[in-house]
Amino acid sequence: MPGKSKKGRVQSMKHALGSVSRRYLVAGSLSLFLAVAARIGAEPTQEATTAYNSYVNQVEARLAQKHPTTCVSLPAGADLARLRNGELVVEQVSPEMNEKLPGAQLYDWRGTAFVAGARPEDFVRLMKAYDAYPQTFAPEMLGAHVVTHEGDHYQVIMRVRQKHILTAVLDITYDVAFGRGGSGGDSSGGTLGQCGFVDSRSTKIAEIDQASTSQERALAPNEDHGYLWRQNNYWSYEVRDGGLYIQIESISLSRSIPAGLGWAIGSFTKSIPRETMEFTLRCMRDALRKSG
Repeated sequence: MPGKSKKGRVQSMKHALGSVSRRYLVAGSLSLFLAVAARIGAEPTQEATTAYNSYVNQVEARLAQKHPTTCVSLPAGADLARLRNGELVVEQVSPEMNEKLPGAQLYDWRGTAFVAGARPEDFVRLMKAYDAYPQTFAPEMLGAHVVTHEGDHYQVIMRVRQKHILTAVLDITYDVAFGRGGSGGDSSGGTLGQCGFVDSRSTKIAEIDQASTSQERALAPNEDHGYLWRQNNYWSYEVRDGGLYIQIESISLSRSIPAGLGWAIGSFTKSIPRETMEFTLRCMRDALRKSG
């Protein structure tokens, strides 16, 4: 028994050292990736921008066709049961088109959650409480303020911090529109209707160098690292099954991985869009639970 325990400790130490080594390897590879990106400039090509806009138009047409009758695309079977048990259901809906985007990668992730007893009014109130975003979406959201506001249309600047071994601070300007859809699954009351959506389209993204210091500055488009070029978030909510289903579909465009570095950082960079969207959905779900 003592021998087995010692062997187990040795194996655990090897595993831990291996994890540390991989972490440093990824960090080193990311540093190299960012250095390469800084040297060659970080603006998306016209072809990549056109492809992204075309894909966004297709997604928005699909959503517009769905909204008159329903707003949330519910999964079936086991995934629906997971939602009712309080879990998140996340799926990738990106097309196989990244090889057609020169120097860029497009991601499309969708996540769904269910909050028993929550109301549409609660969701809309939380979405419009931009001053509270640093608390609602802590610690990634550093600040948010409204630039213009007219009815259900907002222009908002959000400062976000993405920390994945390396840290990036971004100021993202969104054009946000709130809307109402069909009657949803239930017909019980509600001043906002039983189904609705919130479309947030990025209009400007600036990477912030040395954030929160006296040397803070926004990098020019040809200086930044291409961490995030575009990001649209399409929220929807629907009353059904005694609660509120909430869903977010997030479409983003970022720099592709330089040739030769995919083996080291490919899976890491691909995980960032999903983790960011999942984090945002989880924060909103938890905020709705507290508001009930």
